[in-house]
Amino acid sequence: MKKSLLLVSAFLAVAAMAQAKEIVPAPVVTEEAPVQVVEKEVIVYRDKPEVFRPNGYVNLHYKYYGDAEELNYKNDGKNNNYGRVELKGKINMTENQALEYRIRDYNSWNSTGNDEDKGMNGTEARFRYFYNHGNLGDSKVNLTSRIHYQDNGQDDDSQELQYQARFNFADYMFNNDFVKTTDFVVAPKYGYTWAANNDDYDNQLGVDLYTMHEFPLGFSFEFNVYATQHFYGKDQKTGTNSTVDDNFGVDVEAYLYNTTNLYSNGKLNVDFYFEGGFDPYSWNSENVLKREYKINNLNDKELAYKTSYEDSKYRLYAWPQIITSYNVTDSFKTYVSLGAEYTNGYKYESDAQDWRWQPVAVVGFTTTF
Repeated sequence: MKKSLLLVSAFLAVAAMAQAKEIVPAPVVTEEAPVQVVEKEVIVYRDKPEVFRPNGYVNLHYKYYGDAEELNYKNDGKNNNYGRVELKGKINMTENQALEYRIRDYNSWNSTGNDEDKGMNGTEARFRYFYNHGNLGDSKVNLTSRIHYQDNGQDDDSQELQYQARFNFADYMFNNDFVKTTDFVVAPKYGYTWAANNDDYDNQLGVDLYTMHEFPLGFSFEFNVYATQHFYGKDQKTGTNSTVDDNFGVDVEAYLYNTTNLYSNGKLNVDFYFEGGFDPYSWNSENVLKREYKINNLNDKELAYKTSYEDSKYRLYAWPQIITSYNVTDSFKTYVSLGAEYTNGYKYESDAQDWRWQPVAVVGFTTTF
């Protein structure tokens, strides 16, 4: 009996040990399917290079000058009651070439029998060709050549021709939240003017400065200086018995501009616009500015009682106006301006007075292409 129990116990112990052993599954071998590479056609879309197209603008307007306050031509030499048609524009012919044009035609509104007032007559034409040479080397200085031609439309058939090499340093000037310099041009120049008289010509050498700055609240300021050495073909009078054949002159222009919107409704805008300043101040090394004092009709040369020769003169003016514009399309705008000029006219250094108002109205349109 004891032997049987021992055998049973031994059997149970072996069975328990067999169950306690870890059962390791047989490894399963799987075959990987071959990788197939499928090439697809890739289409790359590239923008077409931009092709330059000629562009620019055209402006046509009519400007009317009314009767100046207390002044007329007979007693004061002030032109009154006349108009001016002006056609101007710019054509960017290529990426480097541009043409500006301006044609002004003056017409008097005074009757032929009016012996007190006189308007202005004549046609003035100006053309300017520009060639942009690009920046100089690795600098930010742009060089542009300009050829200028003008027919002054006067009785003496005076005309002028000029070349300028215009170096623009605007990128080196002030550019911040308060002031932005859009132009700072230094321009050496050579010019030649002539009239119907072959001896009445003027060779000119000099350098000009052109600047434009923009400020907050719609203000901008333009300041220009024209320094010119004149070599006259015909001696210029500086006195009753004195003449010169050369002269150095400096003209200074300084203009303040402001545009303030008063009303906007869709395509309609009403703005207050102001411009004014020196237009210009002129100084000469010689007394080449002829000044005539007259006691009566300025058309009659015999009534001049005194003639003097000055070295400087200037014109100061202010022109506030209300401009109403309507944008017919994105590229076509019409406008009407009503205002008045407050000016002292062209006054000599020794005589700055006669500040008067003169009403001015303008109607026109501008289109871009």
